[in-house]
Amino acid sequence: MERGNHTVREFILLGFTTDPVMQLVLFVLFLGVHCATLLGNTTLIVLICNDSRLHTPMYFFIGNLSFLDLFYSSVYTPKILLTCISEDKSISFAGCLSQFFFSAGLAYSECYLLASMAYDRYVAISKPLLYAQVMSRRLCICLVLYSYTGGFVNAIILTSNTFTLDFCAGNVIDDFFCDVPPLVKLACNVNDSYQYVLYFLLASNVITPTLLILASYSFIIAAILKIRSAQGRLKAFSTCSSHIISVTLYYGSILYIYSRPSSSYSLSRDKMVSTFYTVLFPMLNPMIYSLRNKDVKAALRKLFKLAQTEV
Repeated sequence: MERGNHTVREFILLGFTTDPVMQLVLFVLFLGVHCATLLGNTTLIVLICNDSRLHTPMYFFIGNLSFLDLFYSSVYTPKILLTCISEDKSISFAGCLSQFFFSAGLAYSECYLLASMAYDRYVAISKPLLYAQVMSRRLCICLVLYSYTGGFVNAIILTSNTFTLDFCAGNVIDDFFCDVPPLVKLACNVNDSYQYVLYFLLASNVITPTLLILASYSFIIAAILKIRSAQGRLKAFSTCSSHIISVTLYYGSILYIYSRPSSSYSLSRDKMVSTFYTVLFPMLNPMIYSLRNKDVKAALRKLFKLAQTEV
């Protein structure tokens, strides 16, 4: 193969294993996870749209998070399933670029959206009397639009810089999707400027939202400590617990993968971590935001009763 990425027509995705039996096991496993992701996120969106008690800013953001996770999972899982059962492990250069772009855009958008949700919790706990006024519908819509705009603008920067690299080390990607670490391993002209781009994107899309989240929770903790009753403090904290779990899991895995120099990438280890935030995390989000949520469980019971009545 000649030097230069313009000669690369397709990439080969090695996936997780070449063992046919294990590939079948993984196909069943990932199919189950994907079905659970689609069912959980779709159900949560339907509940939020149909139940008037859930027409609040907090559930507006949760609904948008579920909407984002639906597409986030769909960027990866169909190709993973196809790779597991097909002898053809290839993905076209355009297909790899598209998958890379949308995965980066949705991942960055989720970072911003989680930061917006932290601000929503700060207003709800620190300024409860002004909550409806501050978190207006216009502001909520703007925060969601800014999340997607910021995410995809930065995805354009990352994609354009990555796919102008010279992939002279072959076209075999030791991963199940097109991501930064395996593509960098194939490139022969990764210089300091590209590493600076990665650090800039990490700072703008992960570090900055993380700092905003930490700032929001510092004010939240201060407000909770001012609540006199232990029951009141516990109730206030419980409204944030789901978001804290979600942020910890998502940001932890993202920081682990992308905060290190490209020279220290370990594809086998990174593959397992990236599986969590690309495939498993979109399935877990509906559970995190619904299992301990009385309003969501009440809306679900109401939906089941309505379905039984119609039947």
